[in-house]
Amino acid sequence: MEKKMVKVRLFKDNQNYTGDVFVSVNGENYLIKRGVTVDVPDYIAEVLESSQREDENAVLRMEMAERSFLEKSKAM
Repeated sequence: MEKKMVKVRLFKDNQNYTGDVFVSVNGENYLIKRGVTVDVPDYIAEVLESSQREDENAVLRMEMAERSFLEKSKAM
């Protein structure tokens, strides 16, 4: 069965997002370079997208917790 390939490009900066990203699905391993457009199987792209969504959700939860803490601190 032929894999459906898609293009992905992972964000790269000069601080936190510099390293390559390792992804493994069912024993298939990929090391994806940041800042370069590469072809990967669609299921690898799906794993990367899911990971990004969870990272974004975690940031939102941390921001909400921080706001809540600050509001409670001001009320004291």
